[in-house]
Amino acid sequence: MAGYVRKTALSPAEALERAEKILPERIGLTRSKGSGHSATYTGEEGTVTLKAHPHYYYTEVVAQTDGLRTSRIDYEIQNFLNRLPYEPEDTGGPGSGDPS
Repeated sequence: MAGYVRKTALSPAEALERAEKILPERIGLTRSKGSGHSATYTGEEGTVTLKAHPHYYYTEVVAQTDGLRTSRIDYEIQNFLNRLPYEPEDTGGPGSGDPS
C-alpha cells in the first residue's frame, strides 16, 4: 500500500470531479464508492481511495492505493495529483517535461 498527499487550489468537489473525468479514462478504474469528500475507484490495476478535505485556502487530497510504489496505478495517481493546480491562478496540467 502506498499513500500520497497533494495540496490544491481546487475545492474538494472540483478535485473529485477531476478524478472522475481522468481516472476511468487513464487507468480504467470505475467508481465503486463515494461521498462528498471521498471516492474509491477499482479496476484491473488495483484500488485507490481519494479523500479531499478543505483547509482554508486550499484542499488537501490524500490518495491511498493497494499497489506498490512501482505499480502502474501508483504512477498514474502521482501523475494525476501532480497535475492538480497548486496556486489559485495555476491552470494545472503537465509540467514542461511531461507528455500531454
